[in-house]
Amino acid sequence: MLSPMETLASLTARYARPGQITWIGLRPARLAGMKAVAEADLAGDGLTGDHARPGKRALTLIQAEHLPVIAALAGLERVAPDTLRRNLVVAGLNLGAFRGKSLMIGPALVEITGPCAPCSRMEAALGPGGYTAMRGHGGWCARVLVPGRIAIGDSVHPAAPES
Repeated sequence: MLSPMETLASLTARYARPGQITWIGLRPARLAGMKAVAEADLAGDGLTGDHARPGKRALTLIQAEHLPVIAALAGLERVAPDTLRRNLVVAGLNLGAFRGKSLMIGPALVEITGPCAPCSRMEAALGPGGYTAMRGHGGWCARVLVPGRIAIGDSVHPAAPES
């Protein structure tokens, strides 16, 4: 039972369990197809071999739990991660709770900078209504704070608060 003195800050600092990387994808060029990989180097400007936007959009992440939601809203049986063109699929951790906060992804440290809105290509990729199906479920953008090699199965969890 929660204490009556529980604060919003203490509630939002809790999570049920760490998340996990379930898929990694690289976009070799702007309009190129995605390439699924088992591991990748996360450098300061994004994943090595990915056509990323350095800075606030160096890395894109999407919630694994949102894939079936997007599929349902688009009238599809399922949606493959490469269709949505995000770099990482993360399961088990609500990424939306970490906007403006830092996450450890394996040995790397990133800051979730804001939502990753769907692009108009989703209409072609998912069919009519695909763009709208992704609204609110398009994932998150992140800035790389500390580079590192990441792999499928790596833990994703909040960074330890600075003392």
